[in-house]
Amino acid sequence: MKTDMTNDDLDVCFNLVQDVARKAGEMIREAFKQEKQVSTKSSLADLVTESDKKVEQLIISTVKDKFPTHSFIGEESVGDSCVLTDNATWIIDPIDGTTNFVHRFPYIAVSIALLVQKKTVIGLIYNPILDQMYTARPGQGAYCNGEKLQVTQTQDLGHALVCAEFGSSRDSKVLDSKFRSMRKIIEQAHGIRSLGTATMAMCMVASGKADAYFEMGPHIWDFAAGDLLVREAGGTVVDTTGGPMDLMSRRVLCAGTQELANQIAASLEQLDLQRDDCA
Repeated sequence: MKTDMTNDDLDVCFNLVQDVARKAGEMIREAFKQEKQVSTKSSLADLVTESDKKVEQLIISTVKDKFPTHSFIGEESVGDSCVLTDNATWIIDPIDGTTNFVHRFPYIAVSIALLVQKKTVIGLIYNPILDQMYTARPGQGAYCNGEKLQVTQTQDLGHALVCAEFGSSRDSKVLDSKFRSMRKIIEQAHGIRSLGTATMAMCMVASGKADAYFEMGPHIWDFAAGDLLVREAGGTVVDTTGGPMDLMSRRVLCAGTQELANQIAASLEQLDLQRDDCA
């Protein structure tokens, strides 16, 4: 098993992931305007299309051909639980924002992260409809189409624009809790925006176009790449409680500053969610 990688290995991976993301983007753009065969998973709002499956298969097969010993955690092939080891592991969301994709709302993204010894060493988020490729590597900064990104320095929630998502659960208790948290934020902030995709929300924070983002209920493939992107753009990523972020916890809060993250965390009603590494 591959538990460490050289800089040359990582350079190859970085070039490979950009190439395969663009190939995936071609598939997505071709399907974007067409009628789609849609199935549901956990709820009427948790959708999957043939494009999700085909894009994930393309990414995994391409990477596996070059790195046969690597592991994979993909949204459409993960099964009942995730197993994250020290082995080089690719975390893949083939189309984050499938509901947007189905309705031709242009905020969708291919999200790919590479973890080695459980640390993220490559993060890539590509919106093929807007042709925006966000990339990050530790210590090298975060970029969109080659332009370096920087988070905002907003410290006060009263001056913040916050992204937040409701997620796909339609359980009444879950929704009521999320509504209460949303209300507490909207009573204090300039506003809330919901894009329908965790990855693109984190790109907005990394780009300085939003000051913060939070969500309870996403999965590791929804925010593994965005976590590195925000941190490399100078921001902070934590659990919604304000504690250390755990990729398996299904809770994420990111902001341009720690002060803003703390204010938001203090305003949220926490949800006890089944972890991604629990069957």
